[in-house]
Amino acid sequence: MKKGIVLKSTGSHYKVLSEDGIVADCSVKGKLRIKEMRNTNPVAVGDSVVFEVDSKTGSSVISEVLDRTNYILRKASNLSRHSQIIAANIDQVFLMVTIVLPETPVEFIDRFLISAEAYRVPASIIINKTDLYTDDDIEKLEYLESMYGKIGYDCIRLSLFKKTGLETLHGLMKDKISLISGYSGVGKTTLLNNLNPSLNLKTGAISDYHKQGKHITTFPEMHEMPFGGFVIDTPGIRGFGVVDMEKNEIYHFFREIFIASKGCRFYNCLHLDEPGCAVREAVEKGDIDFLRYRSYLNIMDGDNRKYR
Repeated sequence: MKKGIVLKSTGSHYKVLSEDGIVADCSVKGKLRIKEMRNTNPVAVGDSVVFEVDSKTGSSVISEVLDRTNYILRKASNLSRHSQIIAANIDQVFLMVTIVLPETPVEFIDRFLISAEAYRVPASIIINKTDLYTDDDIEKLEYLESMYGKIGYDCIRLSLFKKTGLETLHGLMKDKISLISGYSGVGKTTLLNNLNPSLNLKTGAISDYHKQGKHITTFPEMHEMPFGGFVIDTPGIRGFGVVDMEKNEIYHFFREIFIASKGCRFYNCLHLDEPGCAVREAVEKGDIDFLRYRSYLNIMDGDNRKYR
């Protein structure tokens, strides 16, 4: 038996980096599928696992997934009762967004951030393609920076065309396991190629370099960085359904709403139409941004549509 960390998951086969530095191609024992029936993937990138190597055939089988320190989860796109573990045992997550080409909606950002909050994964926002932005786009960028910055989320401006922001990311990612997620086409795989040029990961064909094209990552994969640490690349996602949250706890994961809720008249206030709601008062005063409150209302509504 050997221990290792899962570098890549295809849903049926896995690449595992063993403690002695050897990468093994593994399958999964059937019993693991039964134990994790609510998840579409019984083993996730970042999982610490135990695997067995057959001395006769040389094939490797994962027999046990060790306890996870954390993970980040999303509702499976076409299996409403199931969920997908994006990655496990991560130190931090970076949500990569763009103002244009494509535009990342605030509601998508909020759904991702509250999922990170729920699973206790520190999150930051990378705003890419800044070299493309018009004055109006810059205003939107500054608005996002202000809105998320004042509630404690770091926003990193990035231009892969001008190579600005890369050194900041080097410092933040050094010696850590980081996850990068976001819409298709925001530049995640191109960023990976800049962080570690030896990867030479494939991106979609583009007619204009500035547009960066849409990346073609199919499965989550963890890559070692030359400056220390690992970065997990994920397939682009359009919808981000939140899971495992009761209505009376959703506000806990909106940082500013949770703080304001301490002033509500009723301890079980849902911040909808109850009298004496300090949260709605804060929204009216502008202390809580209306866009954030709108995201909260839509999640409370059970609205898990894809945002475009």
